[in-house]
Parts: sequence; structure tokens; C-alpha cells
Amino acid sequence: MSAKLVQEQSTQINELTPVQQDDLTPSMPPTDLPYDDGEPLESNRHRIAMNVLIEGVHQAYQGREDYFAGGNMFVYYSSQQVRNRDFRGPDFFVTLDVDGREERRSWILWEEMGRYPNVIVELMSPSTASQDTGVKKRLYEQTFQTRDYFVYDPFDRESLQGWHLGSNGRYDAIAPDDRGWLWCETLGLWVGLWEGEILRETATWVRFYDPDGNLILLGTEQAEYERQEKERERQEKEAAQQRADLAESNLQEKEEELASLEEHQQKMRDRLLELGVDPNTL
Repeated sequence: MSAKLVQEQSTQINELTPVQQDDLTPSMPPTDLPYDDGEPLESNRHRIAMNVLIEGVHQAYQGREDYFAGGNMFVYYSSQQVRNRDFRGPDFFVTLDVDGREERRSWILWEEMGRYPNVIVELMSPSTASQDTGVKKRLYEQTFQTRDYFVYDPFDRESLQGWHLGSNGRYDAIAPDDRGWLWCETLGLWVGLWEGEILRETATWVRFYDPDGNLILLGTEQAEYERQEKERERQEKEAAQQRADLAESNLQEKEEELASLEEHQQKMRDRLLELGVDPNTL
């Protein structure tokens, strides 16, 4: 290539119009993203179930700040998704190895170093079950590559299912144990069912259990447990004190009985001596 041609091309590049130069700069990802579609959860029970899962993780991971647990939040993962307004909001998810102290309205991958949720739970209903086990399951498997995915309908105790991402990049069904619980390898917790009342609603809830099978207590349950433990300790101390008082009372009664017997025996000896009888010869 001649020096004259090189010089002409250099001049052409330097003389690009501002519009042409802007075209060479990649557009930045959008920042003004909606975080609420205005659609409520299926029912009050679904809302409670979501909050129970979020609080359960916080209780299990007390003292840790390297995770984020959220619910009913949009997950933004591509510009095409944003253009199509194809918003995806898992009912519950956990992402590990991130700063959990940051406030987030949505989970935006390009602001999270490309980190997808590691665990997702969808709270199904009859109207969403086919999507949760179909389209969403494929999305979480093939695009998100979420390690553990669970589905549960809070109105159907037989609906709990789970999948773990295998080495081939495909979901393998998680086999339930004898209790019907599913092991969540990513969180190191059991996902099981618990029947009882939460926020004045009695149902069969999906809950977390530690590796030893102990229920991860919610804050109110933990406070009630501690209250009952203190009451039990108080009652035990009171019972021990009553036993000690009774033992002391019984000992005093025995001592008084013995003193009365000895006094009675002494009176009998004195009476015998008065009659001229030596008690020692009897």
C-alpha cells in the first residue's frame, strides 16, 4: 500500500462526523428498568410462602453476607428480553457469592457480573403449573443454568418437585427421601413440608430444614422457642427448689419426731427410777 493511500485513509478516519463516531461507541445497557408489573401474587398464601422461604434462608445463613435472597423480582438477563418486555420474576431465588448488603429492586445481570440465581423456587397455581414446569424450567436450565429448581403449589401438598443441574447441563429430578423431602445441594439444606399456622393461615408450607433434619425456625418461632426454653428452665428451678424445701421440711420433721421420742424415753426412765427400778436391768 502506498504512503499516499495510507495518508488518505487516515484523513478519512479523522474526518468522521460526530454521528459516525457515536456509531462506533457501543450503547450502554438500559438502567431505567421496571421492577414491578403491578400483578399481585396468586393469593395471600402464596405471598406468605414466598416470605417464609426468604426468611428461612436468612435464618439459616445468619452471620453471612455473601448471598442475596429475593422474591417476586424481575431478573434481567439480555437486551433482547428488555426490548421484548419479556419480564421474568421468580417467586423466590438465592444467588451465592455476591454482596448481600446491596439494595436491589431487580436482579440485573450486567450489574451483577453476570451472576444468575443459583436456586429458584416457583410457587405454582393451576394457571401457572404448566409454565413453571415447562417454559420456565427450560429457561432456568438452559439460559440461567440454575443449579437447583423447585416448584410447589401451596394449596397442593403433593405438588413438591425439584431438579438439580447435572454435569451434562440438563436437569435431573431430585429423588425425595422417606419423608418426602428434597435435598438442595447448593444451599446445603433440605426442602420439605411443614404443616401449621403462619400469620393466621394454616396450611402445608414448603420450608427449609438443616442437614440434621431440624426445622429452620422463623424469627417469631425462634423467639417463641426461646421464651418456652426460659419458662421451662424457670419451672425446673422452681421444682428443684420445692424438692429441696420438701427434703428440708421432712428432715426437720424427722428431727422433731426423734427429739420427741428421746424425750418420752427419758421420762419413762425417770419414772422407773422413781419406782425404784433400774431401767438398765430391763
